[in-house]
Amino acid sequence: MKLRNLMFFVVIVAATVFISYVNSKDSEVRLMTYNVRNAIGVDGVMDYQRIASVIMHADPDVVALQELDSMTRRSRGRDLLASLAGATGMRATFAKAIDYDGGSYGIGVLSKQTPLSVRTVALPGSEEARRLLIVEFKDYVFACTHLSLTEADRMRSVELIGSAASGWEKPFFIAGDWNMEPDDAALQAMQQDFELLSNTGLYTYPADLPTACLDYIGVMRGTARNLEVVSADVIDVPDASDHRPVVVTVDFAVK
Repeated sequence: MKLRNLMFFVVIVAATVFISYVNSKDSEVRLMTYNVRNAIGVDGVMDYQRIASVIMHADPDVVALQELDSMTRRSRGRDLLASLAGATGMRATFAKAIDYDGGSYGIGVLSKQTPLSVRTVALPGSEEARRLLIVEFKDYVFACTHLSLTEADRMRSVELIGSAASGWEKPFFIAGDWNMEPDDAALQAMQQDFELLSNTGLYTYPADLPTACLDYIGVMRGTARNLEVVSADVIDVPDASDHRPVVVTVDFAVK
């Protein structure tokens, strides 16, 4: 009888530990950003399967993608984001920035979950129009952007992004190629409203021999309780694009 009771106790404890472990992972989210340069690698080869393999290996819950062609002559009529969604089994959300080469060009989000809502915000771009893509999920909001090459445009974009992020009661994450280096004034301004989650000491560009950090993941200050960065990495992918992907895993309590 005592042995049976002991075994029962051990089973209960093991089950409790397992359930606690599973529940502890419910609040973890794996975020990724990747400027894919229309799936054109440093070797000049356009290969969307190569990009899809990078994403699948990283296994993000949600990924911000920049420099996407949709139905252009350059992409041979392919909708790149749709192709990546098909290859990865994720859901695609596209935001057109400009008309280009018989189709369109912009940014996008791939996600394991189906979005609850989608919103786009126009951002300044002297050389080309820019967009902020905001995608809402059950427990958080994820935004993607590819900012201008012009400093004045980036400074104005920081203000517009802050305004767009305000008012959300869910954790508001933002990711993308911001075309800023860590000591740029625009990034310092960005950090007034957003906490950087990615490691700015890890370089992302150019992919083959990176010397600069241009790609970031952050969270709107005050929108996530007890947020912990579990990991923050730049993946060593030197050939699939001219940028390296950034991946951050966070654990947070939903308000």
